[in-house]
Amino acid sequence: MTEHTLTVAGVAVDTRHWIGGERIASSETFTDVSPIDGSTLGEISRGTATEAAAAVAAAKAAFPGWAATARAERARILHAIADGVDKRIEDLAIVETHDNAALLRSHRRGVMPRVAHNFRFFADWLLKLEHEEFETRGHTNHVSWDPAGPCVLITPWNAPLMLATWKIAPALAAGNTVILKPAEWTPLTASLLADIAAEAGLPAGVLNVVQGYGAEAGNALVSHPDVRRISFTGSVPTAKAIGAASAANLVPTSFELGGKSPLLVFADADLDLAVDLAVEQYDNAGQVCLAATRILVEESIADEFTKRFAQKAATLKQGDPRDESTDLGPNIHPRQLEKIDGFVQRALAAGARAVIGGAPNTDLGGLYYRPTLLTDVAQDSEVVQEEVFGPVLTLQTFVTEQEAVTLANDTRFGLAATLATGDHERAERVTAQLVAGTVWVNCFFVRDLQAPFGGSRQSGVGREGGTWSFDFYCDLKNTVTAPKGWQNHG
Repeated sequence: MTEHTLTVAGVAVDTRHWIGGERIASSETFTDVSPIDGSTLGEISRGTATEAAAAVAAAKAAFPGWAATARAERARILHAIADGVDKRIEDLAIVETHDNAALLRSHRRGVMPRVAHNFRFFADWLLKLEHEEFETRGHTNHVSWDPAGPCVLITPWNAPLMLATWKIAPALAAGNTVILKPAEWTPLTASLLADIAAEAGLPAGVLNVVQGYGAEAGNALVSHPDVRRISFTGSVPTAKAIGAASAANLVPTSFELGGKSPLLVFADADLDLAVDLAVEQYDNAGQVCLAATRILVEESIADEFTKRFAQKAATLKQGDPRDESTDLGPNIHPRQLEKIDGFVQRALAAGARAVIGGAPNTDLGGLYYRPTLLTDVAQDSEVVQEEVFGPVLTLQTFVTEQEAVTLANDTRFGLAATLATGDHERAERVTAQLVAGTVWVNCFFVRDLQAPFGGSRQSGVGREGGTWSFDFYCDLKNTVTAPKGWQNHG
């Protein structure tokens, strides 16, 4: 071990940046703390404008070579990165669980395998990416996707590596170079990914990782004039700041932001299924942007639904996320726990009722917040209108289908919506009216990278997935060729 290496449950992680194919240390550091028990994981190099500029320069220098690399070779290297992820799934799962306190069993079985899948999917999609040629008055039109240049990718802490690779994989597949700025609360698996990518043969400078705070490293990256794309997942206020910075250089941006998604439960729904869907919203201690945190239930079944919900939620086990039997771990940071409890206590003071929960779990201490369901909440209250990002759900009732739709759409967000109904025609009517980037009917969190993903209103700008990702990370070109004018040579 060296002064720039920390160990997490036996896994070594380099604490320095990855810039131009080399490990670069900063003069200052920031402390990475595990949400599980508050223990210090290590001191991480703290990037500034200096490291940001070095990373952009490395990405700019590496861009011509990577952009000129044949599609098949780019795809081969992305598959090699996926192979490297597969070999280190246990290491990645352990490190990320310690870093962000999401369930170890989820990381092992779902999240880290999905990281590998992200690389494989976009590698394969690249090889079939094409637009059918068409003619205009005898002239041939040929559409192509040209690499745009260095891309800055800024990612959140709730699913750090998976959400990062949703962006990294298509950006690299498209022929761009990347500067990744991971969330300062969860920097470790990004460092491991840099090692994996280098071992897979990704050329130096094609992937760079700059650690640090948004106001320092992040701001320097998004305002750099040599950056050609910016993709960000996180909060609305941060997106507005990034948008203002990027506007000075006319850099295209893609934003996947917050949500306040509804779950509509009609009286004709399978009630057990609806309850299961509702309780599932506590996944990752409620730290999921897509979570349907506003439960809207038809009035005639509200009492029965609420009773069954409370019974089902009572079976959830809250505790150490490293334990295979745990269903809910802690929240990410003391600041986040304070924010969550603030929402709940203000709602209770305003007349809301806690059917379950309503406070931190003092039996466990630390950053654990009891799964909470609030009723008697006003539509214009902050707990209904603003993203809590914790294990806090609200329950409201409706009488008519139109009232349900009106309530569902009555926020500034539009990321997702979930619908429980036994009537196929109703499902079609309601989904057609919901303002959301993704709508699930009698299911939740079924995701396919072929589908567009993103939000409406203040839940985001743009879409990720399939060809939509390549449309963003590329400059689309249409070449029009005349049928005449050719000269024979030879």
